[in-house]
Amino acid sequence: MVTLHMKDARDHLARRVAELHDALRHQNLEQLAHNTGARYEDGRFHLTIWGTAVTIAPPDFNACDAQTGEALDGFSQALLAYYFTQADGTLLADVWIAFTELPDAQFYTAAFQGYTGNELAKVFGNEVERLAETAVTLGGQPLPFADRAFAFRVLPNVAVMVACWLGDEDFPPSYRILFDANTRHHLPTDACAIIGSTLTRRLIRGYNL
Repeated sequence: MVTLHMKDARDHLARRVAELHDALRHQNLEQLAHNTGARYEDGRFHLTIWGTAVTIAPPDFNACDAQTGEALDGFSQALLAYYFTQADGTLLADVWIAFTELPDAQFYTAAFQGYTGNELAKVFGNEVERLAETAVTLGGQPLPFADRAFAFRVLPNVAVMVACWLGDEDFPPSYRILFDANTRHHLPTDACAIIGSTLTRRLIRGYNL
């Protein structure tokens, strides 16, 4: 039953990505490059996602690893499709907000915290040095926020932060995924949820290596 549900979710996401790609075929390519912070050259868009160089070739807009030429996974394809559809060129604000402050996110805040911050707390606890090692390995930049915090550039104009507040005998450690305040200019809230989940998985995978 779980496998069937996951397959349905992937199929729905694939259909949505196809719809977004179809709409992008009618957009001005130079304007898309400006809005996304990408470089348009040799018939392809060039940009990075999670620090990895990728290319996107109209008219199908499928994204591939710039080095290997392999197609990106479904979640990355979806994230880029949403980004190219919504991005308006607004630069990073360098101000951080919680998931609940994103448009129409209040209803999903508890669920988001459950599969992001709460999962990180279970794995890392008060092991902030282990968090630091893992985050830096994944390209995270330390910031003077909370007890330890690291920012990640997801896309040219989209950044996300993992922040940790240490626990003591009275309170357990707390983790939160925060977003640059201008993220709403570039992605819908659903896509931000994908970012939070992706960062959480990357950090936990890094911890277990």
